Amino acid sequence: MISTQQSGFSLIELMIVVTIIGIVAAVAYPSYQNVVADGYRGTGQADLLALASAMERHHSSLFSYEGAASSGGNSGTPAIFASYSPSSEPEANKRYDLTIVAADAISYQLKATPVAGTGQANDGALFYFSDGRKGWDKNNNGNLETSEFCWSC
Repeated sequence: MISTQQSGFSLIELMIVVTIIGIVAAVAYPSYQNVVADGYRGTGQADLLALASAMERHHSSLFSYEGAASSGGNSGTPAIFASYSPSSEPEANKRYDLTIVAADAISYQLKATPVAGTGQANDGALFYFSDGRKGWDKNNNGNLETSEFCWSC
């Protein structure tokens, strides 16, 4: 009598492996999404600082922050820098809209608003003020609270 030995995996063993992979993926994917959102938030912060630098260049030539927005206005889309972030990518990939909230002769306020329909949509707006203060509306309620005057709260 000749005995044949079979090798391979049983269906139960394969199902256990697939279940374990599914559990690991279910735990890892949200963490991955948070890391990606943090990365884009960092890019938005860097672009706000670059816009602030452009505001300072504008001030050094005109001795005023006024007129830095499109059509020479004091608020709205910036005319002196890209209007979206990440500014290093095509506009189709934008995660934040950059705006000048207010500008006068001696001060300004900049804002990066998350774009709807992206992973950043519920992340909260980023702010930068001419006096160096930074803000992140972490709870996304539309208002900067005292505890939100930082970018890494």
